[in-house]
Amino acid sequence: MLEIGSLTKSFGAVNALEDVSLKIDAGEMVAVIGRSGAGKSTLLRCINMLEAPTSGTIQCNDQYVSTLKGKRLNEWRAKCAMIFQQFQLVPRLDVLTNVMVGALCGRPFWASMLKHFPAEYRARAIIELNKLGMKDQALQRAGTLSGGQQQRVAISRAMMQEPEILLADEPVASLDPRNTHAVMSTLSEINRERGITVLVNLHSIEIAKQYCDRVIGLRDGHLVFDASVNELTESALETIYDGDDIEEALATIPGTGEFDPSQLGSAA
Repeated sequence: MLEIGSLTKSFGAVNALEDVSLKIDAGEMVAVIGRSGAGKSTLLRCINMLEAPTSGTIQCNDQYVSTLKGKRLNEWRAKCAMIFQQFQLVPRLDVLTNVMVGALCGRPFWASMLKHFPAEYRARAIIELNKLGMKDQALQRAGTLSGGQQQRVAISRAMMQEPEILLADEPVASLDPRNTHAVMSTLSEINRERGITVLVNLHSIEIAKQYCDRVIGLRDGHLVFDASVNELTESALETIYDGDDIEEALATIPGTGEFDPSQLGSAA
């Protein structure tokens, strides 16, 4: 279980997160929604400890993540993998090398600089790429791939860490409808088939409802909604978004750009 207690993260005088508390069970797939600047990315970065909390606690099972340093912090980041909107691949390197980098948590720095990877890593990387339909692109430069392909490579790299938790920070924000569904289907399969906990930041309400069982809503750094997707009613959306932001979030049914009211649960 991942447990967050009274988490606050401040940047100067601005609280990006304020007194956020929640529990996430192992194996859940959870969408995090909210307007831009609500604190979605900051929440994931704090969980991964890319950002140190100003106050509060982050605990996974019996381990207090928010106090980890050095080797133990690196071990946590390996266990809690992260993917990003901009993929964070090395464009000039081939796909296989980009994926193998994910296994370097326990290897010396020079190994990555010299591209010195054990045969075991190469075999595992091919297996991961094959699972995501990217085996044929293994020797292709990452920079020549489409956005959806690059995101699947990034997911393969994250899986090389053998994580227990996968944090996806707006993984489909820059993708077209077809690639959006391909990437979200991949995350859903990883969650179901491997039992990996997935937290994914999303702007699309329809995508959240289609692929996730639970939704967390942030507004101005505060947790204002935490329930099943079936409880994501119009009233709930008004709690999470302002008027114009609601229209934008609702107008993101991939491939249409139109709002379908049937995608919402009935008002309570």
